[in-house]
Amino acid sequence: MSLEIAPFLKQAHPVIPVLAVEHVEDAVPLAEALQAGGIEVVEVTLRTEQALAVIKAMKQVKGMVVGAGTVVRASQFRDLEDVKADFVVSPGATPQLLETGRVSRMPFLPAVATVSEVLKGMEVGYDCFKFFPASVLGGPAALKALRGPLPDITFCPTGGISLANCGDYLSLPNVACVGGSWIVPGDALKTRDWSRIEQLAREASSLRG
Repeated sequence: MSLEIAPFLKQAHPVIPVLAVEHVEDAVPLAEALQAGGIEVVEVTLRTEQALAVIKAMKQVKGMVVGAGTVVRASQFRDLEDVKADFVVSPGATPQLLETGRVSRMPFLPAVATVSEVLKGMEVGYDCFKFFPASVLGGPAALKALRGPLPDITFCPTGGISLANCGDYLSLPNVACVGGSWIVPGDALKTRDWSRIEQLAREASSLRG
């Protein structure tokens, strides 16, 4: 359950690309480009028709840890178990999602935007949350303030994070990792510019703590 996900993400890499991949044939070369740049943990969002197939394909690349994002229904967990996703991320949290994630074999990272949402997750055993959309909610300053009343809670902020500001997040003791789409820009993926993606991944890898 959630208790396992913070050390898992921190050990894997503090910067996790958030991907929306349209074509299955791009899955393996994309994973290989990211891996060549030093990144082996990715979040594939369920925003495209081929997302499940992309997860399954990326899982064939040795060493890649492939999670699923934009999970909005508890029923999606079953499909993700079928493709052997390594972890699950949601953009919010409902009682049903929290319960399904609590008993799933896949570590679950529910998203929160308020202290009340954190407290509801804590009541059922969660201690690590996605903070989304991070920049809109106050960015590093908000997370720093949250540490006072919630010293034992860890966050993975996502939303509006870039190479320029991710260091401000990663310097906080209650941040395990950040998620960002800048490592795989839409235009680079569309043109299959694997060398550019590898370079962006290498820049992110230099932030390894």
